[in-house]
Amino acid sequence: MNFGVGSGRSNWGRGVLRELLRQTAEGVGVVLHESDDEWGSLAKYVDAGLGRRVTVYPPDEQRRAFRVVLASDLPSNFPRLAGGWTADPAEVVRAVVTWTGGAGLEETKAQAPCIEFRPWALVHEREPFGGVELEWHLQLDRIHFPPGDRDLRTHALLAAAYAEPVLRRLTPATSMMNVWFSTSVRANWKTHVGHILWVHEKGVYGVHNGSEVIARFETAQEAVALVVATLPEGIGPAR
Repeated sequence: MNFGVGSGRSNWGRGVLRELLRQTAEGVGVVLHESDDEWGSLAKYVDAGLGRRVTVYPPDEQRRAFRVVLASDLPSNFPRLAGGWTADPAEVVRAVVTWTGGAGLEETKAQAPCIEFRPWALVHEREPFGGVELEWHLQLDRIHFPPGDRDLRTHALLAAAYAEPVLRRLTPATSMMNVWFSTSVRANWKTHVGHILWVHEKGVYGVHNGSEVIARFETAQEAVALVVATLPEGIGPAR
């Protein structure tokens, strides 16, 4: 299918694309149960009983294909477990039907080959991670999927932090090229602890306290080491 684009989004129109998915589903005898769409998405399909969600995003200038994201509510908040891009509406429908019908990641990929996932997602599917460990995997995994793959140096800070046991007990958070840590399973600024890591625009890694830069380093490991050294004693685990 050839999607025209304009102003960064498909010029087919969201309503037309949603109708295309509905008609494709009806053509194979399937009814899609559409929920309220999320900001920027085309449609969201949820099976509340199984705690499964598929979010579909419209084509854009970079990828003239639907983006399909699979999520589950285990342990909570519908973290993204898998995703992919396809120009085939029938493949979108198969992904939605298979995943919301209760199939696993591997079976869903067999029905919709566009779906990709990392090894941790399979482990989580078999025995769900706790909230902190899951958030680490989600943050680190962004490097493998656009647009997260553009933040190579933010990923370097996360990877260096994950190698430190004391930080791995805290919940990681990223915002505007900053990496910080929280004593709450659901990270929020009120529960952040320690200094903040920062990707400096001149190619170095910075450490700041929220108001001023404390130090700059050439490597992510050096910046992380300073954060670890200045943490309060006995911190963590996140709760």
